[in-house]
This record gives sequence, structure tokens and C-alpha cells, in this order.
Amino acid sequence: MLYDEILKMDETDFTIDMTGSSSGSIDLINPRSLYKYHEDEILNELRDYITGTYNQHYSAGDDKIQTLDLIEACGDGEAFCRSNILKYASRYDKKGTARRDIMKILHYAVLLMHFNDKNAQRETYNQ
Repeated sequence: MLYDEILKMDETDFTIDMTGSSSGSIDLINPRSLYKYHEDEILNELRDYITGTYNQHYSAGDDKIQTLDLIEACGDGEAFCRSNILKYASRYDKKGTARRDIMKILHYAVLLMHFNDKNAQRETYNQ
């Protein structure tokens, strides 16, 4: 966020936390949205969606082992995730569930990143 944008904010745009600050500086906590496209809100919604799926997954009799664990054990975790991304992207909004399709795409993308990180050297990103 640019400095001039912060100056345009009023007191309803953020909360201030001055506790634990020995220097007397002010930390902005939870601005309404630091992102132009509300990515923070979308990521929170995605987190809630993913959390909700944990009661829905098929298991192999033991709640600690999900079907995806078995697919990964066969060496197909990344391919499975890529395939599901393609499946949900290709049917996007054809069943009147556009937002749910996007959530599934993003969830499988997160899982793909997990399997990629396990199987490849993790990349770093310059800021």
C-alpha cells in the first residue's frame, strides 16, 4: 500500500495495536484490505473451504489416511492434482457452481504445490 493511500484511510479502515511496542511506534493490524482485489479475503475463504473439506474426504478406514495419501504412495499425487485442476477448470460454471469450481481448482493447486515441494527443490521468489 502506498503512503498516500494510507493517509486517505480513516479510523474505520484499521485498528491500532500499541501494546508491546517499546519504541512507541504504531503497528497497523488488520486493515480492511491491503490488497486492491481483496486477495486476503479470498484466501481466508479458501482456508475455510479447505478446512470444511476434511470431514468430507474419503478415507481408507483410518481417519489419518485419506485416499490422496494412497494416490501419493503410488507416485501419482502431482498428476492427480493436475488432472483435477483441469477437470474443474474445464467444467467451470457449467453446473451453475462457478465459485465452488474455483475453490476446488485452488484447493487442488495448493495440494499440487505441497506435492511439488516434496518432490522438487523449492523455488524462491524475489520481492
